[in-house]
Amino acid sequence: MLPVDCAGCGAERTQLCPACRHALATARPGPTVLPWAHAAAPYAGPVRQLLLAHKERGALRLAGPLGEALGRAVRSALGARAGAAPLLLVPMPSARAAVRARGHDPTLRLAGAAARSLRRAGLDARATPLLRHARPVADQAGLTAAERRRNLRGALTVLPRARHGLADRQPVLVDDLVTTGASLAEAARALAAAGLTARAAATVAATEVHPTGVRPEG
Repeated sequence: MLPVDCAGCGAERTQLCPACRHALATARPGPTVLPWAHAAAPYAGPVRQLLLAHKERGALRLAGPLGEALGRAVRSALGARAGAAPLLLVPMPSARAAVRARGHDPTLRLAGAAARSLRRAGLDARATPLLRHARPVADQAGLTAAERRRNLRGALTVLPRARHGLADRQPVLVDDLVTTGASLAEAARALAAAGLTARAAATVAATEVHPTGVRPEG
């Protein structure tokens, strides 16, 4: 069941009210804890509520406006390189148990919506799930940045098909949220190990953090 009230602010009789839609559409993307990863908006207020509604409560129609915001973050992260080569949006992988529990893969859905938004803007973009978990990881909640990095080190790998037919595309990692940047850094390492260098990443939102200067390997 889709929510009757606005998922962002609770306004009645609409899933996304004009005010929340405007706030999402006019947010200015910028760098996050990882300078090479840009987010469309801070993880606060209506944006936070919209992401939670899409991810945890099955408000699937929000994927369109959230994907447009993610697409703007992709362009911001790439800058002048946005049109240099066809884009390959690589979503962060969701655990199989989480996908089963939610009934959908929210990050993959957002990546597809972002790719469609970029194509409408005239860019050659596609979204492809290339990453998977190579081993179980502990729950990240409550872990420090250093603990998250240790928890995720070597946790991701690239599906075999990633090695074929994608050399002409510019990989961009995408996710709904960035906190410490540990997940994106591990994903960049996994891609680099497979010969795919992701020099940019984009998310819909970011928590309030300070840049560290860490850049992806490769």
